Amino acid sequence: MKFSSRQNPLPTLARSSGRSLLESLARHPRRVMAGVGALLLGTGVTAFGIAPLAPDAALLPVQQVVEELSIAPLTDAGLPLGTGMTLYRSDTIRRDDTPQSLLQRLGVRDTEAQALMRNDATVRQLFEGRSGKLVTVEADAQQQLLKLSARWLPDDGRLFQRLVIERGAQGLQSRIESAELTVTPRLASGVIRSSLFAATDAADLPDAVAVQLAEMFSGDIDFRRDLREGDRFAVVYESLEADGEPMRAGRVLSAEFVNNGHEHQAVWFEEPGLKGAFYGFDGSSSRKSFLASPLEFSRVSSGYGMRFHPISGQQKAHLGVDYAAPSGTPVRTIGDGVVRFAGWQNGYGNIIEIQHKDNQLTKFAHLSRIDVHTGQKVAQGEFIGAVGTTGSSTGPHLHFEFRIKGEPLDPLEVARHGENIPVSPAARARFDAVAKAMRQQLDAAATVQQAKAE
Repeated sequence: MKFSSRQNPLPTLARSSGRSLLESLARHPRRVMAGVGALLLGTGVTAFGIAPLAPDAALLPVQQVVEELSIAPLTDAGLPLGTGMTLYRSDTIRRDDTPQSLLQRLGVRDTEAQALMRNDATVRQLFEGRSGKLVTVEADAQQQLLKLSARWLPDDGRLFQRLVIERGAQGLQSRIESAELTVTPRLASGVIRSSLFAATDAADLPDAVAVQLAEMFSGDIDFRRDLREGDRFAVVYESLEADGEPMRAGRVLSAEFVNNGHEHQAVWFEEPGLKGAFYGFDGSSSRKSFLASPLEFSRVSSGYGMRFHPISGQQKAHLGVDYAAPSGTPVRTIGDGVVRFAGWQNGYGNIIEIQHKDNQLTKFAHLSRIDVHTGQKVAQGEFIGAVGTTGSSTGPHLHFEFRIKGEPLDPLEVARHGENIPVSPAARARFDAVAKAMRQQLDAAATVQQAKAE
């Protein structure tokens, strides 16, 4: 066994370093002390830099000070004492509302007002008819009624009724006023994601405007098959308002629909002495002698041609078009004419036949209701009856036929290729001015949609 004679060098190094330090201190005492002082001074500066500048706030003593303040009276602020406060609030009539429930929801605690609204025949009209009427009240600080106002439409005309209950020297008094609706143009636009009505709902368009939009372009676009995601539309329409409150939508004034990259445009124009209609912006007419459908918006359940008859069970020629729709859906004439027959006719059930120019005839069958009589003149778009299931029918629908000199034709083809009715030369300058104004408003409607998207 061998052992190494090598020793650990650290003790020797330490002893030599210590001797070197002592020898240096002896030879250069001032330099060594200056270096040590500088080292200590640098350490002190560093410690001073990270030390807190102030004592901890949590350790400071807490003292509570209570002092009484004087508040100047309201007269000093420019408000005389006794000034009344008027509170305003609005809500809509609900289907099961009573005078008490309505006033309570409006924050009014007034037994006199409740009694008046229960017993006054004028005020009871507020709770009749459709719900959703907007009611506005003014009350004082004691929740006593000062004034109540509400508006509603008695019919489809251009007048509205205004109910006013107001407190005067004799207490609360009620009255009904009639006034004319004001017409305000509204702009809207949207993009098709799934269906037309989903897009119009997203654009907050009234249903009546959506139906008109579909009707305007139904001769060029099949809204069941031709729509594409990304199609877009812009529309300018009338808003009928009562004292600034929208009551219902009016007529579409102009519209643009871009379907699969193709632009379709229309503007409403009414020539003096003639019925208004839609025309193209470039001056070409979009008004045709026949509408595309006898229903405003519907689904074709059975087309023209040979088919399996649902009652006889045999192949049989179907000489018209069937439109699926609920009973009671309004039916309209597709063109101007005269009622040749209105009554019951075997398997057709309740039927209306309308004679048009050039030996053209239309038939509307299985009606639940007939609203015209033989010999009556009817205009394009006029309602003449309602969908039903009378005669040989398996369910509610409208059977519609088109004949020329007694020969049946496909009504869909007739409507698509119907004769256009142009603007007369005498009205062309006026039409161009209307079209230019509507074009500017449609461009503005498109920017509204773009701003919403951004």
